[in-house]
Amino acid sequence: MTGGTLGSLALLGRGRAHLGSSGPLILISRAPTVQPVDDDITLEAKNLRLLGAHDLNGFGAMGEGIAIQQLPNGRRIAYLANESGPIGMSVVDVTDPRNIGVIAQIPAENEHVRFNSLSMSGNLLVVARQTQEFGQTPAGIAIYDASEPERLRQIAFFDTSGPASRGCHFVWFVDGRYAHLSTGMPDFIPANPRDDQIYVIVDLQDPERPREVGRWWIPGMAAGEPPLERHPRFDNGNRLHNVNVLPSRPDRAYTAWIDGGAVILDISDPEQPRMISRWDPHPPMPGFTHTAVPHLDRGLMVVTDEAIRDNCEDHPKLVWLVNIEVETNPVPLSTAPMPDPGIYCQRGGRFGAHNQHENHEQPTAMELHYTVVASFFNAGVRIYDISNPFRPEELAFWVPKRPERSRAPSAQINDVYVDEKGLIYAIERFAGGVYILEYTGPTPLA
Repeated sequence: MTGGTLGSLALLGRGRAHLGSSGPLILISRAPTVQPVDDDITLEAKNLRLLGAHDLNGFGAMGEGIAIQQLPNGRRIAYLANESGPIGMSVVDVTDPRNIGVIAQIPAENEHVRFNSLSMSGNLLVVARQTQEFGQTPAGIAIYDASEPERLRQIAFFDTSGPASRGCHFVWFVDGRYAHLSTGMPDFIPANPRDDQIYVIVDLQDPERPREVGRWWIPGMAAGEPPLERHPRFDNGNRLHNVNVLPSRPDRAYTAWIDGGAVILDISDPEQPRMISRWDPHPPMPGFTHTAVPHLDRGLMVVTDEAIRDNCEDHPKLVWLVNIEVETNPVPLSTAPMPDPGIYCQRGGRFGAHNQHENHEQPTAMELHYTVVASFFNAGVRIYDISNPFRPEELAFWVPKRPERSRAPSAQINDVYVDEKGLIYAIERFAGGVYILEYTGPTPLA
């Protein structure tokens, strides 16, 4: 199935299509070609096979944080952040993906806090703390020594709580030095409460004494600045959601700002980040830019939206391919083919793009520059071939059955991670916990 090149009516014959509210062609996959399954978890699949699953002892409401650690003794550990309490994080032995075992589960400090995001470099683990309301605590990031997974040791806490802060929503830490946060801050007052998360760089050279290095926000977010325009239909805010900074290109940050689109920042001076460019399709598109992943050798950036309303009320939420060869002028090239909304909208819950595998440049993460592995809520895990950025094609999908204890009417795959062996870790938002998948398609993951 071929992707939808923006404005290209020549592709109409390659699949069912419709126009988004902005006019770009959005191609829709035909009804899924479902392969026979031999387990009681898989609902439908193509070129993906379930190896193992664990509901994490009934605490399988998972967020947006997956990290894999390889220990010298051969053991392999997954750290998984929960979307909501009472558990904040699970530590899981995945040495044998067919025999997953829970090592430890770290409870959230109180009913107002969630962990949601985590990131790891070496044996140093950084875990977010985000609260439900402004002013609640703890809010910020906790830093752990994870050299002994059974005995995680918190060595520091960077406090970002404040009168207009819910703390840290997302953390990126892959180079052993800097943590890149989407967070409120004690002294940051947003002009609009929906714009409460800014970009903050924290130096962890001495991990027991984290210190702020720099910060940035879209002009207009702070109180007293000329106000930003709001999305006329879906005002979800212009706060920062996600940051990618590659060790191979430490002077650039690729950031996603929900209704504020994707922003490329020059962070060669981390004390004074500077905007290079901003690409924002919202409006007319329905908002919520979630993740921006750079593929620098190809001059590409893959940008995912997030579906945040049930029953397709904010459809379509897309996977965008954007040309950044001239980084001052990002140009959208295409969108990946959507699973058929005629099938998935009827299943209930959220449907559409969300997270994607990010290239952490870590020993336990696969580098993918011609393939996108993405989470699609009730459409499960989707894999796309982006070797031709004008015509992305779907390679594989895997959708689980609704988890038994879920309050949603369908499974909701929230995040994905691909390890260096090519195994895919997928986590479910409400009850499913973790699934480990093996790709079986003829086109290699690359």
